[in-house]
Amino acid sequence: MHYLVSVIDDKIGSPGPADMAAIGAYNDRLRATGNWIFAGGLEAPSAATVIDNRGDEAVLTDGPFLETKEYIVGFWIIEAPDLDVALKLAAEGSKVCDGKVEVRPFQGIA
Repeated sequence: MHYLVSVIDDKIGSPGPADMAAIGAYNDRLRATGNWIFAGGLEAPSAATVIDNRGDEAVLTDGPFLETKEYIVGFWIIEAPDLDVALKLAAEGSKVCDGKVEVRPFQGIA
């Protein structure tokens, strides 16, 4: 199964060098164990653009689609045999990035 592990935070800014080293080592462990699919950090919500093309014309709106205190600052896409393993890997990710994470399985991707 493939899982999205979203990193949730309420601070804007890049992690420091020590945090980046810990995240890099975690990413290396995910690659070594075959759990790595992809990962990335995201810019601040103010850099987002919401596009709604359900009508006659696309409407573009600057800013995030939700106004909240917390937002997604990065993510991992991992492969794990089951949810228990995914939760264990995500818990390690939470520790190394010093943030809360949310784990969600992808639909239809085994």
